[in-house]
Amino acid sequence: MKTVRNTKYPLSRRAFLKSGLAAAVAVPMLNLGSFKVFAASESRYSAKVIELVQSTQVFDMLSLMAPLGQTIKAATSKQPKLEDGYGLDEKYLRLILSSGTDVFHPAVGVGADEALAFVARLNALAAEHPQHLQRIDSISDLDNLKKGQRVGFIVGTQNSDHFRSLDDINQFYTLGQRISQLTYNSRNLIGTGSTDRNDGGLSSFGVDVVQRMNTLGMAVDVSHCGDQTTLDAFEVSTKPVLITHSNVRELAGGHIRCKSAEAIKALAKSGGVMGITGIRQFVSHREPTNLISMIDHIDYIARQVGVEYVGVGSDMDMDGYDDIPAPFLNMLKAQYKSSYAFRDKLDTDGFDHPKRIYDLTDALLRRGYGEADIRLILGGNFKRVLGEIWQA
Repeated sequence: MKTVRNTKYPLSRRAFLKSGLAAAVAVPMLNLGSFKVFAASESRYSAKVIELVQSTQVFDMLSLMAPLGQTIKAATSKQPKLEDGYGLDEKYLRLILSSGTDVFHPAVGVGADEALAFVARLNALAAEHPQHLQRIDSISDLDNLKKGQRVGFIVGTQNSDHFRSLDDINQFYTLGQRISQLTYNSRNLIGTGSTDRNDGGLSSFGVDVVQRMNTLGMAVDVSHCGDQTTLDAFEVSTKPVLITHSNVRELAGGHIRCKSAEAIKALAKSGGVMGITGIRQFVSHREPTNLISMIDHIDYIARQVGVEYVGVGSDMDMDGYDDIPAPFLNMLKAQYKSSYAFRDKLDTDGFDHPKRIYDLTDALLRRGYGEADIRLILGGNFKRVLGEIWQA
């Protein structure tokens, strides 16, 4: 994490910006001729960065819309059904609207018994905030969004345990679900997750599930799937398959939750798109782990298969994981196997705050990406592929 040095107040950049010292000590500009994006913020970005973000419909294909600490607290409450883990207060809604992101995919790893309640709660968000939130059911719904005033969200889940029959897929499609990850980290009736000890690939039922999703126009997501299940999905599907949030295994020390070179080639062959995440151990297995490290993953995919197959899937809420109170963060870590290889920090330096999409855009410009390619990475690629998938 970059540190703003001052002889009297040595603070991390995050702590500095959140403190009252920002008015007294100058924050270094990222570019000459830079501007504040919002009056209340001391972060500065170049006119080109601001123009690119403001004029692009930005997609974050795994982006939690409620504070994750709130969600964990509700899930672990003595009366969990009385706690609202997914509600948005006005302060947090303002963070979402000012983030620069236009389309969110706030999927979580729910079990079969919780999926219906989760989808219903997401639908209720649009009813509670009709002026600011729009459920996205089709590409035409994107026309209703307005930067900074109205954002969209795609209903999805990070598990397909709730598909116990093929007709269940139709039911959830009717309720608004447009993306479903086939498995989380463990095996289910459909296939195998990334942290299981072996992977038998898609089951016969899993093949039928993918085919029914293709027919309806529901996107298949293999972000947490095991290697063989991932490859099977690309082989079976007649529509592009998504990796909404994962990274390149080769660049992350072989991390099991990241994707192999073979899977990335299969992704491109299917016409799918892979969203790069900011989870620290998925970005790099060594320090420093920062935005430069994230851009390396984008570079890898662009060089190996083409820039039209990569996007953003941050896999976090507005503030990232390291701001979650320690008891709840420890509860979260305890749900995963040791192969997840958590370190002290979970967030990538520079990609751990609500305006992170501006920093990512700045880093892409510094790496030499042109405007057209940056627009593809920020949202054009996912918009294209969802338009292809959702044509049932």
